[in-house]
Amino acid sequence: MARTRADYERIIDQGLGRIPADLVIKNVRWLNVVTGETAEGDIAIGGDRIVGTYDAYSGAREVDGHGLIAVPGFIDTHVHCESTLVTPAEFDRCVLPRGTTTAICDPHEICNVLGETGLRYFLESAEATALDLYVQLSSCVPATNLETAGARLTAADLARYRDHVRVRGLAELMNFPGLFAKDPEVLDKLVAFDGRHIDGHSPLMRGRELNAYLACGVRNCHETTAPDEALEKLRKGMQVLIRDGSVSKDVHALAPLVNETTSPFFGFCTDDRNPLDIAEEGHLDHLIRRAIARGAPAAHVYRAATWSAARGFGLTDRGLIAPGYRADLVLLNDLESCAVASVIKDGCVVDDATFAGRRRVAPVGLNSVKLDRVGSDTFAVPASAATMPVIGVASGSIVTSRLDVTIAVRGGHCVADTASDVLKIAVLSRHGINRNVGRGFVRGMGLQHGALASSVGHDSHNVCVVGTNDSDMAIAVNRLIELQGGFVAAAGGSVRAELPLPVAGLMNPGTFETVEQGLKGLRAAVRAMGCRLPEPFLQLAFLALPVIPHLKITDRGLVDVDRFELIAA
Repeated sequence: MARTRADYERIIDQGLGRIPADLVIKNVRWLNVVTGETAEGDIAIGGDRIVGTYDAYSGAREVDGHGLIAVPGFIDTHVHCESTLVTPAEFDRCVLPRGTTTAICDPHEICNVLGETGLRYFLESAEATALDLYVQLSSCVPATNLETAGARLTAADLARYRDHVRVRGLAELMNFPGLFAKDPEVLDKLVAFDGRHIDGHSPLMRGRELNAYLACGVRNCHETTAPDEALEKLRKGMQVLIRDGSVSKDVHALAPLVNETTSPFFGFCTDDRNPLDIAEEGHLDHLIRRAIARGAPAAHVYRAATWSAARGFGLTDRGLIAPGYRADLVLLNDLESCAVASVIKDGCVVDDATFAGRRRVAPVGLNSVKLDRVGSDTFAVPASAATMPVIGVASGSIVTSRLDVTIAVRGGHCVADTASDVLKIAVLSRHGINRNVGRGFVRGMGLQHGALASSVGHDSHNVCVVGTNDSDMAIAVNRLIELQGGFVAAAGGSVRAELPLPVAGLMNPGTFETVEQGLKGLRAAVRAMGCRLPEPFLQLAFLALPVIPHLKITDRGLVDVDRFELIAA
């Protein structure tokens, strides 16, 4: 909201101490992320802005900050709210009390299911959250031509929302093979967002390809996993967003690179992080303390999580505890452990009342799983070659390997072999466009019996199922259809645990606490079935992501990501 002359008169008087500030945090230490020093004194707030520091102030309301240390509010630089498995309103309620006061989201998941309906839902939701939720316009709907998505968003579709108050620019440009091939649709999107912010997605990209990618206006990357890769990207002016989600965990490898020189060019993001991990570990507060524990200087870590993150997205009104900046503050009991005591958003202390008055946004996509019931024969794989390409899974990584494995054969069909940890995997198109079923095998899931099914399958979100036998795979998928989306674990001919996700097959309409409890039940059931992966359903969801090396599977079959082509059956 634009300020009036009277507003400025009040700001001047409060900054000069002529009249009381609206809120003053007294006797508090705070981190100055410009100098790296820890100051002590009062922080005066007028409305939603800081009006005074490094001086003594009186306030209409005063909070004693003795024993606490204030830092700027944290900024999640890249998140898919859908991957928290809750609606944007519950994402808000889940992460704001943990210090995340701003988030840059890409509604890529729901857009690949519902198209503009999903995008409008997120834009409307972003205007109703207590935290500042910004929306990047999803650039890859569909993500590739190697899978069946539920929708298509063209450059002209996206351009209609370009000037929305909650839009910063174009979301992660995953189709870099299309960019290098000068695909007309990719070029049209670059033209439509020329001069605007463009998010990157460039796993393992190096050399001249990285040069060309950056020369097209891409600004950052959240898919960097190795120090030498990060250094090349930093040297070429790319902002590196250090990620720690529920599956991909890169803080350990990249945090040692954060220092006084590099911190202005880093940021932190969660990308895909579910409520159970947030409850048990935290959100951005978790990333911050992990980075500090890895030896990165605390002041530079907080700079990257606040000021650097803001500057990377042109948000020049936040990220510092300084006069004129937005009063988004996190009060900590301890700096190094990032122990959050309380949060101030727009000059107001965050409490239950912060969320009680928000406008409700009705859910969408409640009947998005358009899939006929299946039988065990749906997953039959006739025996052919002696060896087959098998997806190799590594815990904590969405990068997979290509393995050539001799598959067990029974009755003329290829079957799972738990002794060698080779399981059957299938992806079923669920958008009502076709009845495609992609079939293959995977090693590394660790399941000893039963099957897991999910309607979360990045990026087109078809139904993914992995199992030790075809019968349990069918039971899991059929229950998923009845739920209209979710996670299902089945074994011995029955469902063992489930979590409904009926909002576009991606989100639960209830509270994040409900989802947390559902995930705990699933975790216990899946461990009883022999799987020891920390996040088996999210690990499964990324096996259908054909823009991350090296071997993946979609409803159209196995994908050689390095060649960006389907592997002949």
